[in-house]
Amino acid sequence: MNVLLLGGGGREHAMAWRLSQSPLCQALFVAPGNAGTSEYATNLAVNPNDFPAVRAAVLSHAISLVICGPEEPLVRGIQDFFKADEALQGIRFIGPSAEAAQLEGSKAYAKEFMAAFGIPTAGYRSFTAATLAEGLDYLDSRRPPIVLKADGLAAGKGVVILNDVGEAKTELEAMLSGKFGAASEEVVIEDFLDGIEFSVFVATDGKDFRVLPVAKDYKRIGVGDTGPNTGGMGSVSHPPFVDADMMAKVEQRIIMPTLRGIQERSLDYKGFIFIGLISVEGEPFVIEYNCRMGDPETQSVMARLNSDFLKLCLEMADGEVAAATIDIDPRQAATVVMVSGGYPGPYEKGKHIIGLADVTGSMVFHAGTTLDEVGDIVTNGGRVLAVTSYGDTFQEALSLSYENARKINFSGSNYRGDIGFDL
Repeated sequence: MNVLLLGGGGREHAMAWRLSQSPLCQALFVAPGNAGTSEYATNLAVNPNDFPAVRAAVLSHAISLVICGPEEPLVRGIQDFFKADEALQGIRFIGPSAEAAQLEGSKAYAKEFMAAFGIPTAGYRSFTAATLAEGLDYLDSRRPPIVLKADGLAAGKGVVILNDVGEAKTELEAMLSGKFGAASEEVVIEDFLDGIEFSVFVATDGKDFRVLPVAKDYKRIGVGDTGPNTGGMGSVSHPPFVDADMMAKVEQRIIMPTLRGIQERSLDYKGFIFIGLISVEGEPFVIEYNCRMGDPETQSVMARLNSDFLKLCLEMADGEVAAATIDIDPRQAATVVMVSGGYPGPYEKGKHIIGLADVTGSMVFHAGTTLDEVGDIVTNGGRVLAVTSYGDTFQEALSLSYENARKINFSGSNYRGDIGFDL
């Protein structure tokens, strides 16, 4: 069958790598893709947020299955667009409806959902510009650290943790004044949970589910989890503290109630649920939902997923997840992300990347890359490359990823040297 994967980041490169290995895949297209996805697929110059252009690509390339990688098209309603278009009937689609995608698109919606279905999460209140005064008063009652979250999509950067109430008040005013654009028209103030974070990925058809390899990512730009949040600087799979007892708690207390809520609210959900979790004294709490796979966790997760990924996607689309089997590689995987100078702030593009041919024993998944006019690979984003490796332990995997990251260079390149430091 012909498959279209929407997106152009490291997540999509890793997914394209796995999809291309399926005997069910006759032709794979990625829109817009990057320099790396072109190794496994045909890149299409199509913006995933341009629904008519996506429609035209689907029809012109006889696509049978569409998989949406990034969150923004889902929150904007691309799944609903497909369902409403008569010409697109019968084309399978992986990704939830716009209403279901509010689990990621609105922090306030997700919090209300968790409260309604008894899913453990941090205490919270949400505020808008109209209720700013109440928000400032509420901050006076909080004990630092204080967590402020932009309600909407902010590319993984809309979360701020502050250790001073005065700074939190200044930040709340800035966020409600447009610091993150429309994403922070509403701000959630959360109680701080002290623990260690991890990520669980669920494949579901809205009724049944399967759990993919568990991972842990590192969001802060600096060593020791310092500095501003990024889209993610690295990941490991499997985090050693997530044992069978913890996963039993996650399934019983979080995954199953989440699916019950999806069913009771008649949400149309065939796709992936990313559950960002934190272990507090051995008890799991939800930090956030995402309505798609995460990045850079996907790079480590796909490395360990030995099952036919395309077959799993078809089982989700056809409501047959109950029959799905998941085969997980027993080796550990670790990913180190290489970023542009200045990221997550302003950065330059078009820097030539050298050393890719020198990499041995690791996979290099492209994120912010493209080909220049003479066919050379150049930078085209903040997060540029993700170096992923296997090992008998995650430390071995990380050592190999770092060894190969040192072979790659582009002007201003940077990466965190302490991924996995807290494990």
